[in-house]
Amino acid sequence: MTRLKDIALQAGCSVMTVSKALRDAPDVSGTTKVRIRELAKQMGYVPDSAAQGLRTKSTRMLGLVVSSLTNPIFARVVLAIEERAHDLGYELILAHTHNKPEREALCIQRLMARRVDGLLISPVYRLASEDRVYRDLQAHGTPTVIMGHSAPFCSAFVNVQCDDLNAAHAATKHLLDLGHRRIAFFAGPPVTPWTRERFEGYRRALRDANLDVDDRLVFQAGRTIDDGAAAALQMINEGVNPTAIQCVNDLVAVGAAETLIAQGHRIPGDISMVGFGNILLSHHFRVPLTTVRQPKFHLGEAAMEMMTQLLKGQNPAPRRIPAELIIRDSTAPARQA
Repeated sequence: MTRLKDIALQAGCSVMTVSKALRDAPDVSGTTKVRIRELAKQMGYVPDSAAQGLRTKSTRMLGLVVSSLTNPIFARVVLAIEERAHDLGYELILAHTHNKPEREALCIQRLMARRVDGLLISPVYRLASEDRVYRDLQAHGTPTVIMGHSAPFCSAFVNVQCDDLNAAHAATKHLLDLGHRRIAFFAGPPVTPWTRERFEGYRRALRDANLDVDDRLVFQAGRTIDDGAAAALQMINEGVNPTAIQCVNDLVAVGAAETLIAQGHRIPGDISMVGFGNILLSHHFRVPLTTVRQPKFHLGEAAMEMMTQLLKGQNPAPRRIPAELIIRDSTAPARQA
């Protein structure tokens, strides 16, 4: 491994001069800096990031905390964050919470112990109005961006989120415009703000059409394919007969659609289906899903823009990014009674 004194010996100067040249110190001439940097490059010199961190009080590392990369929503978000971090000279340390608050706390504590310069967190939502690890994070003053909806326990930090309410409203209005009046809603975990926003968009669209929410058409479906399948079976067993289903995400929609097709229902001939998220599977499902395209890459870019501002000592404003309805083959005019 090449050391500073190896470069100094080759350059015919002191170790201090090499160190200053590589740090762009003002008391070293430009010609000397260029010569030493070129020599360091040729010799394969790699700076000691730990030593640099002690000197500059910056580790050039950012922590990224998400539920799991098996969640397809995060793939492009993480890609955008990693690309921007790379351009800025930061390393990214990824941690998974698996939607467990106690694991999330441990992830955050470990990243703080590694003295990361900032944290980007997709939080594990809970009903509690406060949480110790978030209080500690605020007290420590670590620049933090919440990727998702704000909630009482993490309200001290700036956040970036998708405009789920208006997107869900647009999805329901699309079904209403097709003549559907009995629209079921497959909801996600009730503790999550994104579930509540998407349901509120559905409720407002019905209200705009002078319709009330029929509680018999609302099912708790969770967030996975299996959850969607279970909700569809429950709906069938209860004898509910909607003409359309609006799902809290694409995975739930795929699970519900598979179950309905297996039971002999045609999509969209017998029942229309709408998802949310526009994951890759939604486009390549046997009946391409009408869904909401979340601006996943844009969300990641916005999160890094906000982090950059925080690292500069600035106070960025929260951001709410619009989403777009994508109409595909899974929705059609309501069947006639």
